[in-house]
Amino acid sequence: MYLLIIAGGIVRSTGAGMGCPDWPKCFGSWVPPTEVSQLPSDYQEIYGAKLKGEVEFNAVKTWIEYVNRLLGAFTGLLIFAVLVVSVPFLRSGHPKLFYASLAAFILVGFQGWLGSKVVSTELHPLMVTLHMVVAIVIVFVLLYILARSYSENLAAGKVQNAKRINTLILTVIGLSFVQIIIGTQVRESIDLVVARLGYASRNRWIEELGLEFYIHRSFSIILLIANILLYFWVNKFVSSFSPLSTLARWVLVVVGLEIAVGIILAYMGVPAFAQPIHLTLAVLLAGVQFIMWLSLDMNTKEQDHCRLVAELS
Repeated sequence: MYLLIIAGGIVRSTGAGMGCPDWPKCFGSWVPPTEVSQLPSDYQEIYGAKLKGEVEFNAVKTWIEYVNRLLGAFTGLLIFAVLVVSVPFLRSGHPKLFYASLAAFILVGFQGWLGSKVVSTELHPLMVTLHMVVAIVIVFVLLYILARSYSENLAAGKVQNAKRINTLILTVIGLSFVQIIIGTQVRESIDLVVARLGYASRNRWIEELGLEFYIHRSFSIILLIANILLYFWVNKFVSSFSPLSTLARWVLVVVGLEIAVGIILAYMGVPAFAQPIHLTLAVLLAGVQFIMWLSLDMNTKEQDHCRLVAELS
């Protein structure tokens, strides 16, 4: 899924979103062409109707988008395999693993449908944002399955003030999610600037952006402070050998990298290589925070279970 998110980021950063103007095929073929001579002479008339006559074959962009679709299909097959191997857990005392796997599979199907709508609506901003949100939800569901599969190794251990830390983790996850949504709005604004100035004027893109960019930039400071506070709380109230402590350190590392890449984007002319990295780090950050919450949640339930057993005995 993370590889697929990187691929999606590359599609956006290179402007290859309409590299294949139809779906699920690409220029009417399951294997797209590598040169314009392989297309009908009137291909612009065939595919230009819905693209307002602006379709122009570009082999690089076509194959970037096509590889993105192949990765999506391959990921769907892997998630189906997860669903298949989770079936025995339906009757073995761990039905949540099966239902989570089923949810992931259904969401992948929905995501594929959304992908077709992204193409048919010519990269409508709302559809692009929804496509991104569903990808994040799928990542969270898969992380949940992974965490529940390794629950014995992920339990947080001895934790003080668990409720306070739990509230802070959920707050930080919410802040990360909001920042990702704002980031997609910034990306959509960049698309409008690109349409007006072209790719040759990358160094002018940032100065042409509106209020959403400055909100996104300022919000990163709030996110940094919240994650630093989380780190100190975890180190104060959680055992140093707990997985929570390790995850809290990784959160700060990812936040630092994310801000560094954001600075590169803002002050170095929005280089294409940095855009998918920035997006992937954002989703990775939310994922690590989510694993922290799962670790603490499993620890709380384990302590409640031990307390109940003690009371009954």
